[in-house]
Amino acid sequence: MLRRLAHPLGAGLALAAVCGVAAAHGGSLRGASGSSLAVPTWLFLSTGGAVVGASFLLASFVTDRQFVADIHGWRRALPAPRRLLAWAGQTVGVAAFAVLVVAGFFGPTDPLRNAAIVLVWVAWWAGLVMATYLVGNAWPALDPFRTLTRPLSWVTDGVRDLDADRAAWASTAFLLVLVWVEVVSPLADAPRLLAATALGYLALAAVGVLAVGHDTWFGEVDPVARLFRAYGAVAPVERTEDGLSLRVPAARLTERVVNTSGGVAFVVAVLWGTTYDGLVGTPAWATVARAVVDAGVPPAVLYPAALLLGFVAFHQLYWWAARNARETAPTYTDAATLAVRFAPSLLAIAAGYHLAHYLVYFLSLSPALVSAVLAPLDPPMAMRLVLPAWLSGVGVAAVLVGHLLAIWVAHGTAFDELPGRLQAIRSQYALTAVMVFYTMSSMWIVSQPAGSPPFL
Repeated sequence: MLRRLAHPLGAGLALAAVCGVAAAHGGSLRGASGSSLAVPTWLFLSTGGAVVGASFLLASFVTDRQFVADIHGWRRALPAPRRLLAWAGQTVGVAAFAVLVVAGFFGPTDPLRNAAIVLVWVAWWAGLVMATYLVGNAWPALDPFRTLTRPLSWVTDGVRDLDADRAAWASTAFLLVLVWVEVVSPLADAPRLLAATALGYLALAAVGVLAVGHDTWFGEVDPVARLFRAYGAVAPVERTEDGLSLRVPAARLTERVVNTSGGVAFVVAVLWGTTYDGLVGTPAWATVARAVVDAGVPPAVLYPAALLLGFVAFHQLYWWAARNARETAPTYTDAATLAVRFAPSLLAIAAGYHLAHYLVYFLSLSPALVSAVLAPLDPPMAMRLVLPAWLSGVGVAAVLVGHLLAIWVAHGTAFDELPGRLQAIRSQYALTAVMVFYTMSSMWIVSQPAGSPPFL
């Protein structure tokens, strides 16, 4: 047992040992800063890992299957005019896309005064994604690519059958490409390029709709739609045929949100993509990157290689946990089934880290967002909010809450999948060890001063 857990725990302890003293502050996008608190990094990281481990021990005492099922199955109907909300969402989404394109090509070149930059990075990637896992997924209604390509479904042969696993792997590849483009390109500073990229993505969506059908493309292939759907599974509000339903946060993650190995890969890519985006802004990455480039590796090779290698490492570490869960349980359930069932719990971790990474950024730039909405082609001088010092601790809290939710989701999933109480508890040993490693890695990144990646 101890030998099986040595890999993730050893990695976590090594991470704590080499980092010295951390400046503990909330994460944000590169260039934003927060107040700092000098804390020994080994204590900071070890405390976070211990909290996650202790939460597993506490959850292990809850072995009443009916009690766990009642918590995850609790629902309250929220009547809502779905057609009216869908129409309003489509109108807002298409209008925002039009503003993005027009302001991107004809608006100010100052990034924080350009409505395209502010709408995409502040309103959409920070604000809307946070709203998706904190409240519910409104992207299917807002998605301008879905709305603008719908007429193409009238000239195609309808929905085409597509292997679900291959579609999920294609989404994973697309998502990793999007993460790479976001990190290495000047999209956050070049409104003309951003507008052209948005039009290019619309063209890609049109080709996808013509190739596989509208519902298939946005239901199985499109990485942005799949990403929002994944984050929406963390939220307390879900769409139903009758309107909306209120549930316990992250309760849906105990259901079959993921059905294939490709879906597992996509979930891991969501977690790793957010981690990678924060990692490349840390001083430690800058040191490593300069050493690697000085050794003769071009930056154009370094960044995609790090993205792929990190994804493979996270993916293999998760599958190691799934295989070990089958042995420690023990159970006749195969490792692939366990991997598929436990994978959604990682989405709670990804949501917590996204909140830690973007909350300060979103709040500090909210005045620029308001200005861009009120005067998209000629907004006034951009201002930043001066945030209270205590808000810097929200990032760390978000990471911990995300991991605690993940532990509980994995606990509920284990009791739903495995018949024996001891089986269910033992199946979580390796996964908990991996989550401790993920926790310590995320907290270390959140604790680092944010900067710009070198050579970009």
